[in-house]
Amino acid sequence: MRLDPLLAGRALAAASLAFASCAGPHPTLVTHLHGHNDYLQLHPLRTALQLGLHSVEADVFLVEGELRVGHERWQLRSGRTLTAMYLAPLREHVQQHGGRALADAEPFVLLIDIKADADAVHAQLQRELGPFHAMLTHFVDGRIELGAVTVLLSGARPRAQLEGQRDRWCALDGRPADLDAVPQPPVDLVPWISEAWSRVSDWTGSDELMAEERQRVQQLAARVHAQGRQLRFWGAPDRPEAWQALRELGVDRIGTDRPKVAAAWLRDASVASPR
Repeated sequence: MRLDPLLAGRALAAASLAFASCAGPHPTLVTHLHGHNDYLQLHPLRTALQLGLHSVEADVFLVEGELRVGHERWQLRSGRTLTAMYLAPLREHVQQHGGRALADAEPFVLLIDIKADADAVHAQLQRELGPFHAMLTHFVDGRIELGAVTVLLSGARPRAQLEGQRDRWCALDGRPADLDAVPQPPVDLVPWISEAWSRVSDWTGSDELMAEERQRVQQLAARVHAQGRQLRFWGAPDRPEAWQALRELGVDRIGTDRPKVAAAWLRDASVASPR
C-alpha cells in the first residue's frame, strides 16, 4: 500500500490524531505500548505480540559478523542475534496471521537501538534485512509503502547513509531538534520523535505532575503531530499513574519494562474511556 509520507506518518501513529490543547487532558489519541529492552523479557517478542504491544526495542552490537542483541557487550552471546530473536520469528508470525503482525493491521515497529559502530551495523543490517523484505515497510522515492513490520533505527543512527538512500527498508528515530531543522526531515525518513523524559520533567509518578510540565509535554506532542510524526519518551516513569498521564497528554508510544501489567492497564483504561 503506497501512502503520501504525511499520511503514512499518521498511519504509523495508528490513529486520526486529535491534538491535545493546553487547556487540559484530552485522552483522544490511540496510545500504543512500546516494549523497552524487550530482549530482557522471559519470552522476547512472543510476549509482546501476545499482549498486543505495537513496538519493541532491541539493542544491538556487531560482533564477529553477527548483530548480537544486548544492552552491554558483556551480555552478548553467540546466536542471540537480531535475526534469530526478531526478524525470523516476526516473519513466521506474519505468515501465520495472514500477512499481518497485529490484529488491527497496523505495522509492528521494531526499533533497533545501535549501541556502537553505526556505519558497520547499518551495512550488516542491510544484508540481514534482505530475506525479510516481503514483510517490511518500504521507504522509496519519498513514499512509504506500509508492510507488516516497520524497522526504525535509534541510538548511534547512521543518518547520513539513510539520508542518501532513496530506496530504504528502515527509517530513523528522530529527536526534537528535527522539528525545527531547516529543511525539516521528511516523514519517510523520521517518522518518530523520541526524547529523554529527564529533559522535560523530573516527575517520577508518585505525586502530581506540575501544570507547566503537563503543558511542556502537550506542546511538544502537538508540534510532533502537526508534522505527522509520533512522540515517544525514554526513561519516563514506568507505573500506571505515569502511563495515564502520558496517554492524556498525547504521547503515542508509552515505553514499559512491565508489558503484562501495562497491557492490563491499557485494556482497563480503554474500556473506561473508549476512543
